[in-house]
Amino acid sequence: MNEEPIHRLYLHFQELPLSLRVLYTGTLFVLSVGYLFAIVHIYNSHAGRDGDAMLSPQDLVIAYGGSDLASQLETALKGPMAGMLPAEERAELIAWVRSGATEESFASQAQPIIENRCLQCHSGSNPHVPNLSSFSHVSQVVQLDEGMDFFSLVRVSHTHLLGITFMFFIVGLIFSHAYVRPVWFKCAVVGLPFLAIAMDILCWYMTKLIPGFAWVIMGTGAMMGGCFGLMVLVSVYQMWFYKMPPELVGRDAASRRAIG
Repeated sequence: MNEEPIHRLYLHFQELPLSLRVLYTGTLFVLSVGYLFAIVHIYNSHAGRDGDAMLSPQDLVIAYGGSDLASQLETALKGPMAGMLPAEERAELIAWVRSGATEESFASQAQPIIENRCLQCHSGSNPHVPNLSSFSHVSQVVQLDEGMDFFSLVRVSHTHLLGITFMFFIVGLIFSHAYVRPVWFKCAVVGLPFLAIAMDILCWYMTKLIPGFAWVIMGTGAMMGGCFGLMVLVSVYQMWFYKMPPELVGRDAASRRAIG
């Protein structure tokens, strides 16, 4: 089977100026660190909602679609807020919720913990986080957890669509200088993340209706991470440690002779 011919506009990393390779490397390094922090944030935000420490599809079902077994406060205390207060205080709040979350027991059982541990962020000054400054506000988060509401999903969706699109555009543009065969595989690695992010966000909404779509969210997340890692590793390797194949070296020499 014949190799696909090299496009006349293609330039390998090692045919680029040193300054451009340094620019590309720095960009990939910073984006990789940012991507790593994003993964840690996702894990911290969603893992543990089902009572298990590891991230699972059920955690995503609860995050986006809610839970018929626990309140919003309880799932938050088991998941993203688990590390914000000691285990015994967390257990005390959950016990208060499960005992009926009455106003009579609020002042003695829950309010001291909330004032000491929660009001720094949940005082009502930030409209995007629950207000826990009084019993009337707390009573709104001790109802059964219904997951993220539609407008919260829209708010998160547009930032992810715009931000991740730009990130994969930059990484894909850099990766386009890599020498990868077959070409269809290279194109798939560049294109799949854009399909994955669209499917991922669509499934946030679908999970509220059909819990099984949480598995698709897990799969598309893994797809984006795999493509990102592959593009970064191949790009950095070929920029600095790669020996150009004969067809590229020969083409470069032929081009220089033609110019000369």
